Amino acid sequence: MAEAPAHHPTPRRVIPLNVFDAHHAPDPALIDACVHCGFCLATCPTYVLWGEEMDSPRGRIYLMKMANEGHAPLNDVTVGHFDACLGCMACVTACPSGVQYDKLIEATRSQVERRYQRRGSDALFRKMIFALFPKPGRLRAIAGPLAFYQRSGLQRLARGSVLKVMPKRLRAMEGLLPTIRRASLRARIPTTSPAQGSTRGRVGLVLGCVQRVFFGDVNAATARVLAAEGFEVVTPREQGCCGALMVHAGQEQDALAYARRMIDTFERAKVDLIAINAAGCGSTFKEYGHLLRDDPQYAERARAFSAKCRDISEILANITPQAPRHPLPLTIAYHDACHLQHAQGIRGEPRKVLRTIPELRINEIAESAICCGSAGIYNLVEPEAAQELRDRKVANVLKTGAAAIVSSNPGCLIQILAGLEAVGKPLPTYHLVQLIDASIRGIAPDAIGRE
Repeated sequence: MAEAPAHHPTPRRVIPLNVFDAHHAPDPALIDACVHCGFCLATCPTYVLWGEEMDSPRGRIYLMKMANEGHAPLNDVTVGHFDACLGCMACVTACPSGVQYDKLIEATRSQVERRYQRRGSDALFRKMIFALFPKPGRLRAIAGPLAFYQRSGLQRLARGSVLKVMPKRLRAMEGLLPTIRRASLRARIPTTSPAQGSTRGRVGLVLGCVQRVFFGDVNAATARVLAAEGFEVVTPREQGCCGALMVHAGQEQDALAYARRMIDTFERAKVDLIAINAAGCGSTFKEYGHLLRDDPQYAERARAFSAKCRDISEILANITPQAPRHPLPLTIAYHDACHLQHAQGIRGEPRKVLRTIPELRINEIAESAICCGSAGIYNLVEPEAAQELRDRKVANVLKTGAAAIVSSNPGCLIQILAGLEAVGKPLPTYHLVQLIDASIRGIAPDAIGRE
């Protein structure tokens, strides 16, 4: 009699622990839209730096697919590749297939924060960031001591001694501290600024968090420019954080809470448009409809809110200027913030607005599609990669021969100025709206922020 064949049970597929849960896991249809063509590689900052496939958009999408299918755990290596992404969305601009990488990476980061246990100093550092930066009251409370630290000489002493032995992330945070200017701290914006000349509508002004404390003069300039161009400007005092930092870092529930509060605030203000002067905030505002899609009380309200949101350059580019412009004889390099040019698709409008200023010359920066390394909290949590990108951007800025740097995002201006100072070639940095304000008021560039 023939011997019975040995029984070999079919091996069971082992599902790793900590894969994605069912709540808004990266959409397989969006993942499958990526055909791995490689058009994204030349504009992805981390791929440009390191040339590693898993640190490219298509590589990260492959990891998302593997995790969705249970083949890749959320371990330190996998999460490290997701953490290394700046979320700059240059790949979205470059992709010929229309892959929605923005939605994929944000869904993935929410999964990471729910399913992966951050440990030790990483967890503590991130908690500190979110306990401070979205809280304007806390930022204002430390602004005075920070100003004393800068002006008393303590900063110079610290940089020459104790900071050299501090952890890299803390050194990076200190190195990015903007100069605390009295003009910015003292800037006060009326709750309502009346329109001048022909009235064009009623606009709500978003103050931001870091923006309202350390760049309050930018907000004041925004209100003045809008009023001069015929808009009644409403600035709700009760507005809080927009939730941008939380969205980009996967802190979904906190982001939802901030978004709801912001919608409530501006609904009460009854405005026609909502003006934003920080690119990261603007891109998040425009995605509130997607963010709150599951909330029956807010989904439709969120879509209506997002439809009103405009970057300040969008508003100004779509009107004929009524306020006269005085000449500003200055050569600038204009830096495109990633969350303006890529996430919002706004590139021509800032240049159109700047060209309304007589005698202002605009020089273009090489590799303009590649991020400066700021990217929300990226330059704090990934300081080495951020510094490499910063130095690359600064080298390209200096090649323009410009006398000043202009952008539409405070984080970018802080990052680039830190890089310029690191190579001993500091240049004045301005928000776009500050130059428009100076031109309308007839103020010399070197007087901006000093009145």
